[in-house]
Amino acid sequence: MKKADRIYYGGDYNPDQWDDQTIDEDMRLFKKAGINLLTLPVFSWAKLEPDEGVYNFEWLDRIIDKIWENGIHVCLATPTTAQPAWLSTRYPEVLPVDIAGRKRTHGMRVFFCVNSLKYRERAAAIAEQMAMRYAHHPALAMWHVSNEYGTYCYCPTCQAKFRVWLRKRYGTVDELNKRWHTTFWGRIVSSFEEVTLPTELNDDYRFNPAIQLDYMRFVTDSTAECFQNEYDVLKKYNPEIPIQTNMSGFIKKLDQFTMTKKLDIVGWDNYPWPDDPAYFVAMKHDIMRGLKGGQSFVLTEQSPNQQNWQPYNLLKRPGEVRRLSYQAMAHGADTCLFFQMRQSVAGQEKFHGAIISHSGREDTRVFRESSVLGAELAHIGDTFLNGRTPARVGILFDWNNWWALELSSGPSKDMDYLKTVSLYYETLYRQNIGVDFLPFEAELEKYDLVIAPMIYMEKNNIGEKLNAYVKNGGTLVTTVMSGLADENDRCVFGAYPGKLKNMLGIWVEETDALRPYEQNHMKIEKADMVSREEYSCDFLCDIIHPEGGAEVLATYEDDFYAGTPCVTCNTFGKGKAYYIGTQPEQKFLDELIEKICKDCNIESVYSADEGVELTVRKSDKGRIVFVINHNNKEAEVDFGTDKLKSLIDEREFTGKNAIQPGDVFVTIVEE
Repeated sequence: MKKADRIYYGGDYNPDQWDDQTIDEDMRLFKKAGINLLTLPVFSWAKLEPDEGVYNFEWLDRIIDKIWENGIHVCLATPTTAQPAWLSTRYPEVLPVDIAGRKRTHGMRVFFCVNSLKYRERAAAIAEQMAMRYAHHPALAMWHVSNEYGTYCYCPTCQAKFRVWLRKRYGTVDELNKRWHTTFWGRIVSSFEEVTLPTELNDDYRFNPAIQLDYMRFVTDSTAECFQNEYDVLKKYNPEIPIQTNMSGFIKKLDQFTMTKKLDIVGWDNYPWPDDPAYFVAMKHDIMRGLKGGQSFVLTEQSPNQQNWQPYNLLKRPGEVRRLSYQAMAHGADTCLFFQMRQSVAGQEKFHGAIISHSGREDTRVFRESSVLGAELAHIGDTFLNGRTPARVGILFDWNNWWALELSSGPSKDMDYLKTVSLYYETLYRQNIGVDFLPFEAELEKYDLVIAPMIYMEKNNIGEKLNAYVKNGGTLVTTVMSGLADENDRCVFGAYPGKLKNMLGIWVEETDALRPYEQNHMKIEKADMVSREEYSCDFLCDIIHPEGGAEVLATYEDDFYAGTPCVTCNTFGKGKAYYIGTQPEQKFLDELIEKICKDCNIESVYSADEGVELTVRKSDKGRIVFVINHNNKEAEVDFGTDKLKSLIDEREFTGKNAIQPGDVFVTIVEE
């Protein structure tokens, strides 16, 4: 597969909006800013195919040739995210039906039924026209299929295909009734034809978690097929060109482990909210890197300034885009791409940030900062491309588990899987300890510590795998809402937490749900574990009974279950298993996880002040260390006796070094 020889820097460009004079000026400005890759023509299906089977590629030919004449590569996107009006009006079956049962009319983008045979036919046709024309063009660096998949549809086609999907998954109606436990509320069906999609028309999207869970799996599988429809066409004409599609920053809709199985490389759009903490942004990057076993990914979009679709669209502060860009690369991105290159004149995103603003000037703050970043990336070259991030800690993460937890009616409406995972990720981030996000089917043996927050669902034999992992010497941390249900959301018979019970040495009798304004408190029973004798806890409180030798590390102080355990540790075989049966305050998690890491001999590669992020990537060129100061004041990093060299400006580092507010070091360790 074709490998990049540089960090691709640039992003979405929509030249069909501009005249030749503007495009020529753009080429000059792009070269000045260090832009070396442009993504196009993402939304140009109607211009490329003005009528069915009638193609107009000459304008795109000229643009691509001009881009290449200026030494810039292209990421060619199939324009299938925004079908032309003729396709929607001539073949209305391509349009989605929403959850309220309303047939939508033409408009928007990503506004098609992924199961529509006519949509797939025409999408494959335009992809083939592009592949025949450009698959061997010297400018082509990668393909980009469609854009931000994620439409849910409830049309008759989806209804019929869902029934076929269920028949394939379960075989018989009896098995379906068993898995969905349809005896509850009299939901028994006598044929697959009686199954209906979960919508507002029957409220099954709220009241039958099993059917909604399977429907979400079905939508993921259908979307993956829709992507594969175009992937296969593009691959046929030049298998060397890598193919990706960009994941929306809102990552919950589709099971990304399933979606990315056939991608050559993961692509994703990073649009943090202004108040997202640095660790939360880093976590999403690490999740993306985990989708293909630690392989580097494509940062397909971020904003070079403000967004336009948030309630309050703050300007990116001076240096913020640079810091966010390097953070993405520190966590596995091999590109730095933006939406968009030139600000649109009109439309929904006319006020979305761009490298070139409406003014067209090169003396704007954004253009100056972009030019500095472009020069730095050119100087770095290919040093960290395809670099891997070494990690001895794994965090288990699963979309089916996410969906099932939040579909569940009880124990709390505030169930938030991603937030809970982030609380545990944050403790490791603060210590600058590298993390791999792992699917439930991952091999765990290479990790000294595995953290499994809220593993509610028993699937892929995760219970047996965790038992074997701990028995063979691993250290596990798991939490409240674990081991409760199977892959169809049927609760386990016997005491919670199901298959994890013996390994954890406990059983859970009840789980109390606290209201947002309520707290309990934890009394520490093991004095050398953390710094204080008492910590607060909230959200959920398991009532735990030690059974089989679990050591009680902390107990509740309040309510009728005061004095019962809330945190335990059990020696099982050669390993240890910790259970945290509530949501403790972050200080407790920081201290407990830090102690567990020390017990496992896991530590940061270097020491640094709080708010300084340290990340390592290993490539065939060496060990690259990223240092990012997220503070608004000067901070310090200590490299000890190691000698490092800046890839940005050739400075040399050893020992203690000051790093300015918001600054970034990208260094290589000199062996």
